[in-house]
Amino acid sequence: MAKATNSQTAEFNIASGNRFNLSELMIKTVMIVCSLVAVAVTVGIVSSLIYEAIEFFRKVPITEFLFSTEWSPQTALRSDQVASEGKFGIIPLFTGTLLISAIAMIVATPLGLASAVFLAEYASKRTRDWVKPMLEILAGIPTVVYGFFAALTVAPFIRWTGGSMGLEVASESALAAGLVMGIMIIPLISSLSDDVINAVPQAMRDASLGLGATQAETVRRVILPAAIPGIAGSLLLAASRAIGETMIVVMAAGLAANLTANPLDAVTTITAQIVALLTGDQEFDSAKTLSAFALGLILFISTLTLNYFSLRIVKKYREQYD
Repeated sequence: MAKATNSQTAEFNIASGNRFNLSELMIKTVMIVCSLVAVAVTVGIVSSLIYEAIEFFRKVPITEFLFSTEWSPQTALRSDQVASEGKFGIIPLFTGTLLISAIAMIVATPLGLASAVFLAEYASKRTRDWVKPMLEILAGIPTVVYGFFAALTVAPFIRWTGGSMGLEVASESALAAGLVMGIMIIPLISSLSDDVINAVPQAMRDASLGLGATQAETVRRVILPAAIPGIAGSLLLAASRAIGETMIVVMAAGLAANLTANPLDAVTTITAQIVALLTGDQEFDSAKTLSAFALGLILFISTLTLNYFSLRIVKKYREQYD
């Protein structure tokens, strides 16, 4: 009787183990398929960009695209019209992208870091519980709303202020777009920097305070230097977010491809031109439409480079304190 019971128990364990192994295999298979789908989508996007960009460079020399200072992709309907081949120099677009992104980072960096330090080092738990969600509401606002705010409120205010000071301010300016974009990326910098500051070991704070340093001195001389690698990573991620923004630029900075460093002038960015080039009925064998894919490839490489360096910095920081 005991032998029969033991045999039944063994058979039950084997059956249970087989069902467990089958379920594990199914879960593993689903995970692998999901991972392959993500990889396939990424490969497909990159492949389409590269293929269409190569088609564009067959029509327009890559040297003209990278080093020319004129951007006028409008092509004529007849070959006898002026500038029928268009101008496809990326430098004005790249300059406008960097100008607006720089203004945004100048606005967002001090505000984001200050809010992160306050939440991590000075705020009480009750204050943190309602301030941080209120701050992160900014991250949930659609970018088109920011665009309306920039176009209808910020840009007219800048134009009125500049006019009262005797300055020439365009109706759409890089300054208006950069200011609002900076407000938009404050939660990104604040949230990431807050996590980095909280990851600094408490022993470093206790040691500094034990030596007689004030809390402000501890933050300035101990915590921030220790968190600099992670903060730098968060700033690079925020910069890549600013470079890829579209709606604010379209509505507040305009579509004029001006090669200028004046923030009061109207400029355009790579993303805004991609939207303009692919809006409406397009012929996908024309240089004008194919140029959007070349711009997309340049934007992809730029943001990928920033993300790579930011992740490397963050990884190095985490390895240091794990």
